[in-house]
Amino acid sequence: MNCRLDKYIWAVRIAKTRSQASELISKGKIKINQMQVKPSRETKEGDIIYVYKNTAVFSYKIVQLLDKRVGAKLVGDYLLDITPEIEFEKFKTYQMAQSAYREYGTGRPTKHDRKNIEEYLNWD
Repeated sequence: MNCRLDKYIWAVRIAKTRSQASELISKGKIKINQMQVKPSRETKEGDIIYVYKNTAVFSYKIVQLLDKRVGAKLVGDYLLDITPEIEFEKFKTYQMAQSAYREYGTGRPTKHDRKNIEEYLNWD
């Protein structure tokens, strides 16, 4: 059985849609065996998929090929997560840095805040 890479990425729920999967592969965010490939490349059992997210690289090994999208509980039968722990730490660190970018109330006021300020300044 053969399966296109973009279809496999979509079927095992790495990407939400098949067009998103094709776009990620074309941009080089998803590679097979450390090589940039086209979305139409045929996958084989034993191939390693590398997914680049921000500063981390997630690794998955293809255990079994499939032709239809599977439920989230069944993904483990087709894909094995072999990502090193340090990559998870990199991703968590990046997320923490992004969420702590600025405190609430600093920076530009929200639409609601601006309305309250205008009402306060125009109270005749």
